[in-house]
Amino acid sequence: MNHHDTDHRIPPDVHSVHLIAICGTAMGALAAMLQEMGLTVTGSDRNVYPPMSTFLQQRGIHVQEGFSPEHLAYRPDLVVVGNVVSRDNPEVEAVGRMGLTYCSMPEALNHFAGTGKETLLVAGTHGKTTTSSLLAWLLYAADVDPTYMIGGILNNFSGNYRLGRGGYFVVEGDEYDTAYFDKGPKFLHYRPRAAVLTSIEFDHADIFNDLAHVKSAFGLFLDRMATDSILLAYDDDANIEALLPRAACRVERYGRSMRADWRLGKVTVNPPETRFEVWHNGDRYGEFVSRMIGEHNLLNTLAALGVAHYLGIDAETLARGLADFRGIKRRQEVRGVRRGVVVIDDFAHHPSAVRETVRAVKTFYGARRLVAVFEPRTNTSMRDVFQEAYATCFDPADLICIRQPPLLNKIPDGERFSSEKLVEDLQARGQAAHYFQDTDAILDFLVQGAREGDVILIMSNGGFDNIHERLLEALI
Repeated sequence: MNHHDTDHRIPPDVHSVHLIAICGTAMGALAAMLQEMGLTVTGSDRNVYPPMSTFLQQRGIHVQEGFSPEHLAYRPDLVVVGNVVSRDNPEVEAVGRMGLTYCSMPEALNHFAGTGKETLLVAGTHGKTTTSSLLAWLLYAADVDPTYMIGGILNNFSGNYRLGRGGYFVVEGDEYDTAYFDKGPKFLHYRPRAAVLTSIEFDHADIFNDLAHVKSAFGLFLDRMATDSILLAYDDDANIEALLPRAACRVERYGRSMRADWRLGKVTVNPPETRFEVWHNGDRYGEFVSRMIGEHNLLNTLAALGVAHYLGIDAETLARGLADFRGIKRRQEVRGVRRGVVVIDDFAHHPSAVRETVRAVKTFYGARRLVAVFEPRTNTSMRDVFQEAYATCFDPADLICIRQPPLLNKIPDGERFSSEKLVEDLQARGQAAHYFQDTDAILDFLVQGAREGDVILIMSNGGFDNIHERLLEALI
């Protein structure tokens, strides 16, 4: 079954929907969206715990623990199957036996949230959540009232989805596979009016073999861009450049080079804000102020401004909106300050993201001592594919703490990432790096060694045993 012929399987009059693996970030948001549209929503999952369990409970969505055919006894009109769900899941098997209609998360999202709206999509290995959040907020601040669904919680909205009455639907276009019955990337389910392509790098080693495989997925995405749509492409990425000839749509580049249609001008960092100039087609477009830190975030902002401008929003309105943007949870989020120690939470896990984040935080906080704490826990970072690459990512940090990956038994022997080896490599570069077997050991080390003025940057794409709150409590 390919992605072109799937949407027609969703019947026209759906009143009840059941979501298998409802507690994922996207699935939970979809459930809340469907319920807000007036549908009856149920769901099931194996790991029902906060914050998603609370989020769903507050909305009165009934979540059943575990997977059982009984959860489908009421014969919902549609079953949405999460991408972590396998073919032998008891509920999936029951769907087949009962002849129920099923679809993937992107299909459901496109059908229910995207129908009748123009889709604005952000794709790329890094920066998707930040760029799509910015775009959604800029449209909202300009009274365009967008619908959106994003992988992170926006502080301005305290949520990661919204049903708007306006004509635009903002979504993150993920290159990850869609479902067990659809191995194509999620972003192939959308036909965007405008899209952003931030970067193309090797990631998701559990589903992609190599960089060429990743590029082929993005190539398919560019092939499908309609001729009357627009693509904003980052101008300093050789992998993007190689694929751009495949796009038949209008292409505008954004970045730092003189040839970029959207160019970053003079940047002045003045904590807590950054002031920067934007040039468009050789003319000064305006001066903007942002509370986000790091040049990578200014580039993400540039892409969002480019799309908003294309939709007809003027520079002054965009400048006002940007000044009010309060960021995204877990993206360089200051969780608290105790004893003069700043504790920052960040989602970084891919080497490029770790490198950019460490550099951005060091640049922003200047002379203060930077302590970088890293937990490799994604399917890719626990494999040895980036073993060498990580060694150069922590250069700006003054002190480095590396945790043993928590779920190594999921990775085959001989392919596993070694935190000890990384620490040896960092030490060989003359850096003060330390290896820790668990989170408690890191906490003890930080509490004993933290000095007033320190900035502690904690990077993980998981909960990291609630290290941020525990550290702040212990620093009293």
